[in-house]
Amino acid sequence: MAKILAIETSCDETAAAVVDHRQVLSSVVASQIDLHRRYGGVVPELASREHLLTIGDTVHEALLASHLSWGDIDGVATTCAPGLVGALLVGMSVGKTLSMVHNKPFLGVHHLEGHIYAAYLEQFELQPPFLCLLVSGGHTSLIRVDGCGQYKLLGKTRDDAAGEAFDKVARLLELGYPGGPIIDRLAQQGNPNAFKLPEGNISLPGGGYHPYDASFSGLKTAVFRLIERLKSDNVTPLPVEDIAASFQYTVVRALIRRAMRCAQDEGLSNIVLGGGVAANSGLRQTLTQKATEQDMDVHLPSLKFCTDNAAMIACAASDHFAKGHRSSLNLGVYSRLSLEQVSEIYRF
Repeated sequence: MAKILAIETSCDETAAAVVDHRQVLSSVVASQIDLHRRYGGVVPELASREHLLTIGDTVHEALLASHLSWGDIDGVATTCAPGLVGALLVGMSVGKTLSMVHNKPFLGVHHLEGHIYAAYLEQFELQPPFLCLLVSGGHTSLIRVDGCGQYKLLGKTRDDAAGEAFDKVARLLELGYPGGPIIDRLAQQGNPNAFKLPEGNISLPGGGYHPYDASFSGLKTAVFRLIERLKSDNVTPLPVEDIAASFQYTVVRALIRRAMRCAQDEGLSNIVLGGGVAANSGLRQTLTQKATEQDMDVHLPSLKFCTDNAAMIACAASDHFAKGHRSSLNLGVYSRLSLEQVSEIYRF
C-alpha cells in the first residue's frame, strides 16, 4: 500500500492530504470562498496569489496531521489538469520540488479522476465497472469506469455545467456566491412544482434527442425570463424559494433521467456520484430513491469529499503508483485535458 502526499490547487481551494491507498491519514483544505465572494465568482489571478500564500502551511499541516515523516511517504502527487493554469502551476511547482528534495516518485493526477476516486475513500468495497455521474461547477459528465485510467465519456453538458448554472441562477436571484448551497437550502422551503421549466434536451440531426447529453444554458435563460415576468407583473416579494425549488428540481430530474438510462443501457448496476454538486441534497436523495427502485446501488462520497480536496487526488495517485505509473518532472499543466487522455500524464 502506497502512502501518497498529494496537493490540489486546480481552482480556489488550496488542499493537501496524505492517503494510504484508500485510508485518509490527513486532509487539509484552505478555502478561498470569502475572498472570491465579493466578486461573485473565482478571480483566477487572486486564486493563484492565495495559493502561493497558503500552500506551504497547508502541506506542512497535512504531513503533521498524518503522524508520518517524509521517510514514510512513498510518492508525491499533484493535480495537473484541468483547471486554472496559474493555480495549477503553484501546486505543480511545490509538488515537483518536494519530490526532488525528498527523492520521491512524482505523479500528476487528472482532477476529474480525483472526483471519481472520492467515493473510494470511504467505500472500500467499491470496484469497477460502474457509472460515474460527475457534476461540478465546470463539468457535468457521465463516465463509464472500467478500472484505473480506463474511462469512457458517455454523456456531457453541451454548455453550462450544472454547478455553473446554480451560480448563475443564484446571481439572477441576488443570493450571493457560491450559489449551489444557497439554492439547495432555499429549495427545501419551496414548491418544486410551482414553475415548469425546460429540461434542456439536445436534438439529434435525424430527429429525437441525445439520450445522455444535457444543456443548462436554456434553463438559466428560462429562469431569467420568469423573474422578469414576475417583476413586470409586480409580484412582490419574489417567490425565491419556489423559483429555487423549481430550478433545482429541473436540474436534478435532467441529471438522474440521463444517468439511469445510461446505466441501464451499459448494463451497470453501480452508480457513483462525484463533484461539488454531489453535495446537493435533492440530487443525493432523488438519485438514491430512483436507483433503489431499479435495484441499483448508489455510492455517495461524504460532503467533505464532494468539493475539491487533495485526499481524492492522493487516492487516484495511489492506484496509479501501484500499477507502476510515474510522471516526468517535465510534466506541464493543462487548462483542458480529456479524461480519456489520462494515460498521457504517465510514463510506464
